[in-house]
Amino acid sequence: MDGGALPENITMVKSRCVRVSDICMNIEPVPFNRGFYSIDLTYTFRIEFMAYERACSSPVLLTGTAYASKNAILYGGESNTQTFFSSEEQLGDTNACCETVNLPTAAVQVVAPIALEARIGSVCGSDGTTPVRTVIMTLGLFSVVEVFRPVTILVPTYEYTIPAKECHTDTESPCAVFDKIRFPAEEFSPSALDTIPKEKCCGCNELTENDENSTLE
Repeated sequence: MDGGALPENITMVKSRCVRVSDICMNIEPVPFNRGFYSIDLTYTFRIEFMAYERACSSPVLLTGTAYASKNAILYGGESNTQTFFSSEEQLGDTNACCETVNLPTAAVQVVAPIALEARIGSVCGSDGTTPVRTVIMTLGLFSVVEVFRPVTILVPTYEYTIPAKECHTDTESPCAVFDKIRFPAEEFSPSALDTIPKEKCCGCNELTENDENSTLE
């Protein structure tokens, strides 16, 4: 809590706003697992509370800071090269044994935290023995941890030629386009009897083969 312990007259607290203000990251190679790296994350949360002396009373705005830690092991590959940029940046360094150390870059994406619970409790003070009244919160956080490094990609290139064909920008008139359309003569001529597909009838009007023969007689 900013300003020390929670006042004794506060009996209820509700979270008003929670945000991630900072993330401290430390990346180190994992021993005996080449290409894997351990990322230690420390989240810093800024929290605003609405504190009440009793139910339905006017709230008082309080602020505080909370911390949470997380560890992740990810594969980031290996690289024994040093890269120098014109912007005076540098990737990779040498250690005391003149070995090239080129660690990947870690990044964390987070969304707004979710306040799941806020209650009043006691924790040990700075001396380790005196209990201090404070707010204990349970937060839900979705995050994506990733490691990446620059890589070299070979892209094949091919010769190109300037097209010799000229593109005409002038468009034909609607009448010229219509003159190129074939006249649909079949649409104006009745279909022949033998080209009409026979349709089967169902119901009382359906004729059988015997009925057709008797009708022809």
